Amino acid sequence: MLKTLQRIVQEVNSARNLDETLSIIVRKVKRAMKTDVCSVYLFDNNSQRYILMDSVGLKKESIKQVSLSAGQGLVGYVGLREEPVNLDDATQHPNYVYFAETGEERFHSFLGVPIIHQRRILGVIVVQEQAKRRFDEGEEAFLITISAQLAGLLAHSLATGSSNRSDPRLSQIHGSCFRGVAGTSGIAIGTAVVVLPVANLESVPDRPAEDIEQEITQFNEALAAVRYDIHEVNRRLAQRLSEEERALFDAYQGMLDDSALGHEVNNKIREGNWAQGALCQVVTRHARFFELSEDDYLKERASDIRDLGRRVLGYLQKAEQQYIEYPSQAILVSQEVTPAMLGEIPKEKLVGLVSVQGSSNSHVAILARAMGIPAVMGTIDLPVAVLDGQQLIVDSYQGVVFNSPSDELLIQYGQLIQAEEKLLKGLEHIAGLPCETLDGHKIPLLVNTGLAQDITHSLNHGAEGVGLFRTEVPFMISERFPSESEQQKVYRAQLEAFYPQPVVMRTLDIGGDKALPYFPINEANPFLGWRGIRVTLDHPEVFLVQVRAMLRASEDLDNLQIMLPMVSNVPEVTETISLIERAWHELCQEGLNIQRPDIGVMIEVPGAIYQVAQIAKYVDFLSVGSNDLTQYLLAVDRNNPRVASLYSSFHPAVLAALNAIAEAAKQTDCRLGLCGELAGDPRGAILLMAMGYNSLSMNAVNLPRVKSAIRSLHRRDAVQLLDSVLNLETAEQVLEQISLTMEDLGLKQLLQPSLLD
Repeated sequence: MLKTLQRIVQEVNSARNLDETLSIIVRKVKRAMKTDVCSVYLFDNNSQRYILMDSVGLKKESIKQVSLSAGQGLVGYVGLREEPVNLDDATQHPNYVYFAETGEERFHSFLGVPIIHQRRILGVIVVQEQAKRRFDEGEEAFLITISAQLAGLLAHSLATGSSNRSDPRLSQIHGSCFRGVAGTSGIAIGTAVVVLPVANLESVPDRPAEDIEQEITQFNEALAAVRYDIHEVNRRLAQRLSEEERALFDAYQGMLDDSALGHEVNNKIREGNWAQGALCQVVTRHARFFELSEDDYLKERASDIRDLGRRVLGYLQKAEQQYIEYPSQAILVSQEVTPAMLGEIPKEKLVGLVSVQGSSNSHVAILARAMGIPAVMGTIDLPVAVLDGQQLIVDSYQGVVFNSPSDELLIQYGQLIQAEEKLLKGLEHIAGLPCETLDGHKIPLLVNTGLAQDITHSLNHGAEGVGLFRTEVPFMISERFPSESEQQKVYRAQLEAFYPQPVVMRTLDIGGDKALPYFPINEANPFLGWRGIRVTLDHPEVFLVQVRAMLRASEDLDNLQIMLPMVSNVPEVTETISLIERAWHELCQEGLNIQRPDIGVMIEVPGAIYQVAQIAKYVDFLSVGSNDLTQYLLAVDRNNPRVASLYSSFHPAVLAALNAIAEAAKQTDCRLGLCGELAGDPRGAILLMAMGYNSLSMNAVNLPRVKSAIRSLHRRDAVQLLDSVLNLETAEQVLEQISLTMEDLGLKQLLQPSLLD
């Protein structure tokens, strides 16, 4: 049965449209179970009816004509119960409804199983026989397994739509909401521009080269053409991105170098394969290597390599370059949005982007954040093929995309955009004012940075320092470990820009969802594996170079603070501090005038919650990494769109943990801060201030809203709110209570815009 199941799933997975998907299901299941009938009924949300979409055994003329209301008949009964119904004589059941056009009066036995995807009923799969008998446990189990296996594939087919224009479910594409992962913050309304690959790598066969030298010449000419294209994209983005951010395109050029992919392809041609086949062979091998990685960043490298391969192949095939007329409000949509695609759209026309593949850590997400473009990644069910020219709403606060939205939805989101613009404009005047409550309680607002572009944004919004500088960004966009002097230059720019305010630099934090292309970490469970401080302690030669670069950069400024990531025990702290002090002493002996920086620890591992007092003995400050801590406490990967809805920093367990950390820190001499999405949400910032956190660090764009909220209330109001939510049972209850309180305090306009809460 397992092999039969695998064959059915494989065939369904290769189906081109909804009709073909349903046809494969009913025919293969009927054959596998040796029944007289197999049918699939799909639930139409618009009409709230089950529609007979395909069948083998019932009359063909009834297909797409027969429908039942929700709860009607045995099919509706299965959907209502959300469990299998197995009957030896269906006609005797009180819910039985007879439709003469189906010709089902001959069939007595009935087994119906609901098709459910992410708690939503998609339809019912039914098998029937003429004989009066109950299907045995094995048959029932097989159909349940088929339903569970096919639910996700069927959901995707429904989203993609059918080739049959008479299909009543085709209307479901319009006005649909597709969930993904937020790549940036913001809302965009515009017209979808679907960009397809310029050539298909999978369709090229191997073929003997008739003239090896001619093939090599053609390949090198194609390579040079793509190099020029990438150079032009880089040049066009020069005014929008810093040199550091545009280093991503240098990585592209590096891949095209004669000593990299180009060299390998030429070797394959010399071995006898024609240029197109040699290119596809090399690109596919490299891409598959990266795709096997569990790490999001490395998977994005596979996307980059395939994108470059398609571009070179396009020139080899002399394919016409896709000419696109971009509308004034363009939203870029693709199966895999690449940095090169992003750079080809005129900057004044691009308002948002949507990528079926990718995560919040991909190259494109990094660039979108730097450019201030709303982006949603990982929209796995998005019907890309039918979206071109459709109107879209990109809500990257919630990580959702609406296509062909109703007039009402457009009006609502248009009002949100206007309200956001008006609010942010109205908050510009508070940039230079202190962040303090009406009764004088001060709480510094810091920023999270990593790209050079962040400096200007942060200073313009009145940041009081840097609470988290992600030092891994220069490592991620390089093709090797950056040297001490290269790192020193990057760190010095940050320290000088924010002087005399503090800059907290987190030591190299790789592993989990962050990896280096030249230092791959392949693990079955990277989030719980070799990452953060564990990697750098195992490689002191890398760690000491980084620390020395930080210390050198701080000379005569003395606003550097060093923070250690992913700490899970006290020995990690003491060992790391000894390395930092060793580097400091060595530099002082060299004659540099450097003060010993404050050293802190990130509290992001659940076990560290219970060792706050012990860790605090050795460090100057603690900073909670709320994103990872929440992820670990709730066992939810927030970059996985299938479970991202379960991720909430307002979960009662998360709030209890944050409050416990604050209470433990009060018994020590350590300063306590928090960096993460919770700090950048006015609702979270109010609770954290009430708990006793001394500083909050966030993305610069969120700073004005948080400062306005804190400046508009008394601390006692925040404490009362905290007391009222700590004993609630769900995140929804917590958010509802916070919203009511903020509305009572006249702060409703500061809540994050949303139509989905």
